[in-house]
Amino acid sequence: MSEIVFHDGKFMPSEKAVIPVMTHAFLYGTAVFEGIRAYYNKEDNKTYIFRPKEHFERLAQSAKILYMEQIYSTEEHLEILKELLRKNNFKKDAYIRPIIYKAANRIGPHLIDNPDKYILFAFPMDEYFKSEGLKVCVSSWRRNSDNSIPPRAKINGAYVNASLISTDARLNGYNDAIVLSQTGKVAEGAAMNLFLIINDKLVTTTTTSEILTGVTRNTVIQLAKEVLGLTVEERVIDRSELYCAQEAFFSGTGAQIAPITSIDNRKVGDGTIGKIVSDIQNLYNDVVRGKVPKYKEWCVSIDD
Repeated sequence: MSEIVFHDGKFMPSEKAVIPVMTHAFLYGTAVFEGIRAYYNKEDNKTYIFRPKEHFERLAQSAKILYMEQIYSTEEHLEILKELLRKNNFKKDAYIRPIIYKAANRIGPHLIDNPDKYILFAFPMDEYFKSEGLKVCVSSWRRNSDNSIPPRAKINGAYVNASLISTDARLNGYNDAIVLSQTGKVAEGAAMNLFLIINDKLVTTTTTSEILTGVTRNTVIQLAKEVLGLTVEERVIDRSELYCAQEAFFSGTGAQIAPITSIDNRKVGDGTIGKIVSDIQNLYNDVVRGKVPKYKEWCVSIDD
């Protein structure tokens, strides 16, 4: 955890960043957040934040859906984040979480007359998944719909859905799960986007398939087209297609590129990590550390 966090407009030791027990966000899950990664490049002794602008823009979008005010501009968010990382001086890869939350101290779920507050913290993080290839299942839970709690917004309370999906998968011997939409089509992972290789094409669900439109997802699509020369299809995916895919992987800020080698006890391909997924994973790992000049603009040094 951060030794220093940013809370209520100032930097402070983490143990002092507390909220009252009746805080609305605690009682009702009325908060929005982002997950951002910072990568330490040992070769040039610099820490790079990966695509922070896109993350803060999505935070603002989530906040708007939840009747929240824009507390800071994208530029202000970024400067606060850079200062936070300088103060903590991790010298290793880190995960960052900015949160805007409803701060009223009262009972009642409505969002009216309910002030917004902001907290930002970070902590060292290496690999989210330790497995070389994930064994996943299709969850019996369905993804919450756009007309209930919109998946395109990162709303804290909505992640109970992801918690149920992920927990049941682990209790049943899997690493994680794929979840279907309310209409029974493939959506994404518990808290990650999903990609398949089908007929040598990179296939992923559409942005209207009850998914979070991931920053990592968008990165993968662009890199696959521009660097690896892959054909990318964004379309509706049937469950049975999962069992016929040549390769598969999750993508996300926390998970990064996480290969899948088994779905519902059926091997993906030959049951090993495929070449296309490996190529995407290796390329992504270089890009996020500022090692690919063409995409260096995505990497913001905390010292700039």
